[in-house]
Amino acid sequence: QVQFVESGGGLVGSGGSLRLSCVVSESIFKHWAMDWYRQVPGNQREWVARLTSGGSTTYTDSVKGRFTISRDFAKNTLYLEMKSLKPEDTAIYSCNTNPPQTWGQGTQVTVSS
Repeated sequence: QVQFVESGGGLVGSGGSLRLSCVVSESIFKHWAMDWYRQVPGNQREWVARLTSGGSTTYTDSVKGRFTISRDFAKNTLYLEMKSLKPEDTAIYSCNTNPPQTWGQGTQVTVSS
């Protein structure tokens, strides 16, 4: 089973920036599309961004122009660069393959107004 370890979350003020990291236990980027999701406790998990094996990216409308998904093959690490953060971006962020496998713990992002 592929495992995911997310990090980089924290508390930031509105308009601030964070970079999330997701270390993957196996070298899968050449074979799998990768997604970032976020979830507010009590709500459904929301898809945020996708990076295909070929390098194409897509984003949910609410983060377009503010978030950037990227990867480092050598480090088996997926990133989510987040800028101009808003309070509504507050959630637990997780990464996974597409389609998803076992979920990691995620990393908490809190944006204060």
